[in-house]
Amino acid sequence: MKTTNPPVGGQAIVEGVMFQNATHAVSAIRRNDDSIETFAQKKPIRPRIAKGKRIPLLRGLFALMESSANGASHMNFASDRYGVKPGEEEPEETTASPLTKWLGVAVVGILSFFFGKLLFTLLPAFLASLFDVFPALSGHVIQNVIEAAIKLTLLFSYLYVISLTPLVKRLFQYHGAEHKVINCVESGRSLTVENVRISSRLHYRCGSSFLIFTVIVGFFVYLIVPTDPLWLRLVCRIALLPVVIGLSFEVLQLTNKAQHIKGLRVIALPGLWLQYLTTKEPDDSQIEVAIYAFEALEKQEHNLHENALG
Repeated sequence: MKTTNPPVGGQAIVEGVMFQNATHAVSAIRRNDDSIETFAQKKPIRPRIAKGKRIPLLRGLFALMESSANGASHMNFASDRYGVKPGEEEPEETTASPLTKWLGVAVVGILSFFFGKLLFTLLPAFLASLFDVFPALSGHVIQNVIEAAIKLTLLFSYLYVISLTPLVKRLFQYHGAEHKVINCVESGRSLTVENVRISSRLHYRCGSSFLIFTVIVGFFVYLIVPTDPLWLRLVCRIALLPVVIGLSFEVLQLTNKAQHIKGLRVIALPGLWLQYLTTKEPDDSQIEVAIYAFEALEKQEHNLHENALG
């Protein structure tokens, strides 16, 4: 199977798609006048971040921070430029300032804290404890099973409900377009609307798979800590979150390798199933934007090599 080298990742943004490799990140959006506009950034070299991303368990946290900061600047571009009229000032192709990056990390971090810890970590633990009054449901293992089931129910329900809103539905369509483009390229087919359309909207490296892996990994990690009393249960959940995040990232990395090993593909199935909620089938105009973004990234990479040789 032909693959991109180095691997390309991506992200859906407002009315568009962002693709990135080791050196550049490029976004393309469909503006409300039907034109397509791009925004390119050369990634700054950050030795400490690069070193952190090589440390098992810790690299997941570093990758999450870097991805959040990079994604924030491209989300800002998309929301700022979508309604701009033709001929107005174009964004400069420049690296984001450290302030912009850290603001992006801060915003995402705060939202993740309140939404992730309070809703998807503390609330399920509290709700599961309510079943403790029933002797058959009060055991340590069964309490963890109930807690994980509540987490999955909340996660699926949340994703389903927000997918019904027009804005998020289009965001999930662009997410599908992003996956289709990468799958098309990695399969060795030429990058055309027709070829992308028939490609799968599911992908092994998808970051949304990370969400369900945190639930599965968390179930096994939390088996080693007590469920009683409730306050200790909640404290342990919060204290072990970095461990769960780090291990879940390692599982996500493993699924990308396992896709080529028939007996291990089952590891990736939960993440792929979740993508039926986080991606939607895109229309041809959305596929066109995703192709435009990918080709713009390739152009940036080509220019980098030309400059190095010249």
